[in-house]
Amino acid sequence: MSTKKNISYAAAAALAVTLTACGGSGGSGASGGTWDKDAVVNIGSLYEPQNLDNTAGGGQGVTEALNGNVYEGLFRLTDDGKVDKLLAQDYETSADGLTYTFTLRDGVKFHSGKELTSQDVKYSLEKVLADDSQSARKSNLEVVKDIATPDARTVKVTLSKKSISFVYNLSYVWIINSQAKNLKTTEDGTGPYTLNKWSRGSALSLNRFAGYWGDAAANKQVVFHYYKDATALNNALLTNAVDVVTSEQSPDALEQFKSNGSYKVNDGDSTTKLLLAFNDKAKPFTDVKVRRAVSAAIDDKKLLESVWGGYGKEIGSMVPPTDPWYEDLTDVNAHDVTKAKKLLAEAGYAKGFSFTLDTPNYDPHPTAATFIKSQLAKVGITVKINTITPDEWYTKVYKNHDFTATLQEHVNDRDLVWYGNPDFYWGYDNPQVTKWVEEAEAASSTAAQTELLKKVNRQTAEDAASDWLYLYPQIVVANDKLSGYPLNGLNSQFFAYDIKKTG
Repeated sequence: MSTKKNISYAAAAALAVTLTACGGSGGSGASGGTWDKDAVVNIGSLYEPQNLDNTAGGGQGVTEALNGNVYEGLFRLTDDGKVDKLLAQDYETSADGLTYTFTLRDGVKFHSGKELTSQDVKYSLEKVLADDSQSARKSNLEVVKDIATPDARTVKVTLSKKSISFVYNLSYVWIINSQAKNLKTTEDGTGPYTLNKWSRGSALSLNRFAGYWGDAAANKQVVFHYYKDATALNNALLTNAVDVVTSEQSPDALEQFKSNGSYKVNDGDSTTKLLLAFNDKAKPFTDVKVRRAVSAAIDDKKLLESVWGGYGKEIGSMVPPTDPWYEDLTDVNAHDVTKAKKLLAEAGYAKGFSFTLDTPNYDPHPTAATFIKSQLAKVGITVKINTITPDEWYTKVYKNHDFTATLQEHVNDRDLVWYGNPDFYWGYDNPQVTKWVEEAEAASSTAAQTELLKKVNRQTAEDAASDWLYLYPQIVVANDKLSGYPLNGLNSQFFAYDIKKTG
């Protein structure tokens, strides 16, 4: 699961692994001119880190700023969804699929000057798996049974059971200096940038790391500037206070950029789903007919249009079109008020019912909550909106499961598998789905995995396990002097090292 302000969770298939190093080496900018290798790139964002440690609830902001830029993994998830070898020079898998032996890249140094060793990899994995870890990868990596370090460049990981997603999941694990301290406010990674300064509430700057093992970053410095709302962010872009916006959240403002030749509006592929997540263990949402009725009562197309105009997509399940097991299931619980009323009557709620909707306090959740309230009123359901902060959401909803229904956005690709975990915050529990998910993870081929997860996709849709309201657009707006910025920003990351700036 992933939330835009809180934590990032996902699980995924093992993907083809190829070798690339990061960094830019060309000489041409977006306008065809010579790019400035000593440029400062100013990046505008709404998502400031909570802290700088992604195992301590750093949130979307810490992933956006530091993942791939300051910290690197054994593998890297590219902007087009592939997995590349990064700090791992090579690896082998045992015949039974339970043991992975990784050979580390030689000559890699942390920003402190210490050389990367197998002990740092072991430490980083154990940090993710620690009891107090809030890492996105923790539950995915609980299959790790043993981590051995036979020499400085070799890491041998033994699993308790097969995990076809293991290599993919490692792309989310930051390799950290095992001797590093105070990681909530400092860093010691191996990436192309070092942390320069973090001014809370304002900006976070990164400087090019002269000792980087790969190609040097294409710019000298990047500065992430943080804004409280989309209007302020857009004004910053218009006044050249920032060069690029990582994710546009104000579609009404796009025309001023589309009609101005000095800017480029990029509509990339998103994996972010806005969910009305039911607590499937709390009445009345224990009843599949009630969940289906609520889903049918809400006009997702109208909601999407009201929030995003002509951008974004309707989605009938947790699976976006970029996932291998995607199937268009928007017709399963399509908008149908008559059907919604009929299902409510069959469930014993002909006169409706009332429930509280816990709603994060940042856009678009309050707008979506108000829309949902008005839609459900048409079928006799009364909604009380309870607006909460991201921290409150994490404790109340995610940790304590103390809710009836909630709004939340889930960022990651391939996160359908969370419906196979009955202990996940939404409480969906279908033994057949759990079995399919477990079989998919133990599959010997991606084809077999895909077929099983297609079954999970359809079953969760038919069970209305949640109501998947819409798929966000991924709109990156940039000054036309810029090139090399990521367009899709999978799982909230925003690689800055290839960004080139002319003039």
